[in-house]
Amino acid sequence: MAEEHACCAPAAGHGDRAGRTAVGPAPTAAATTGTTPDDAAMVHLPGGTFVMGNDGPDAYPEDGEGPAHAVTLRPFRLDRTTVSNRRFAAFVDATGYRTLAEEAGWSFVFGGLLPDDFPPTRAVAAAPWWRQVEGADWRHPEGPGSHVADRLDHPVVHVSWSDAVAFTGWAGLRLPTEAEWEYAARGGLEGVHFPWGAEREPGGAHRMNVWQGDFPGHNTVADGYVGTAPVDAYEPNGYGLHTMTGNVWEWCADWFSAGAYATAAPEDPRGPELGSERVLRGGSYLCHESYCRRYRVDARSSSTPDSATGNVGFRCAADA
Repeated sequence: MAEEHACCAPAAGHGDRAGRTAVGPAPTAAATTGTTPDDAAMVHLPGGTFVMGNDGPDAYPEDGEGPAHAVTLRPFRLDRTTVSNRRFAAFVDATGYRTLAEEAGWSFVFGGLLPDDFPPTRAVAAAPWWRQVEGADWRHPEGPGSHVADRLDHPVVHVSWSDAVAFTGWAGLRLPTEAEWEYAARGGLEGVHFPWGAEREPGGAHRMNVWQGDFPGHNTVADGYVGTAPVDAYEPNGYGLHTMTGNVWEWCADWFSAGAYATAAPEDPRGPELGSERVLRGGSYLCHESYCRRYRVDARSSSTPDSATGNVGFRCAADA
């Protein structure tokens, strides 16, 4: 990940330690396809033409949010919510799969979620609120002493792109393309930054889980949550999809390139053929207007496919 993106989700480099490559075929979890508890909760999206990207003054040029361009998509299906801990646990129980963070033995955790007496840990230089925590993984989001048993309806985190692809392969699904993700996140609206409209908090109502207060020292928790929220905690958008912005970043299928939109195919674009980082979309509970307004439907970020952090998850897609 580029240095300026470390605030969003720092690259962990688990591939080298786990003996897997970040560039090339994704791993498979099992020889047979499985089913998950909420497979039936996919939403059918009709496709069609929409305007993707952002040419506005609030865009991050280094992320390649522009040029805004017309994209036409075929119908497809998308998970109503991000994959929950409960759903991911069913996959692990069926296959014995071990995530890259589990194999590496550590992952990045937001320091504000650690108890005051937590032992000293290595921090990311560009974003010292990120701490390298031994024993942090999808089952133990803040390391030893934490567990998902009390948050099974929250999004699974500490999953790399490779882990997400392993899950989708087992479930007979796939990750959405970046164009599919933005089309779905917009919920049928055009020219606005959020799944529900132009204002972040219409009428003072909180519609997503992002940082409230002064980052990174003080979170007022005005939106109701410290860390992740349940996958369906907020009202859905016009397509019936929950938490398309905020809560956790979501992996997309595409390789990332800041210049991708300038040469994108007008129909069903799939992103560059090669790259070193995969696209992340949607922002997370750590996004704050003072340093990272990437909680918009037209914002982008990226990380290496072997990276896993406490604010990154995914949802599944399928052909219609």
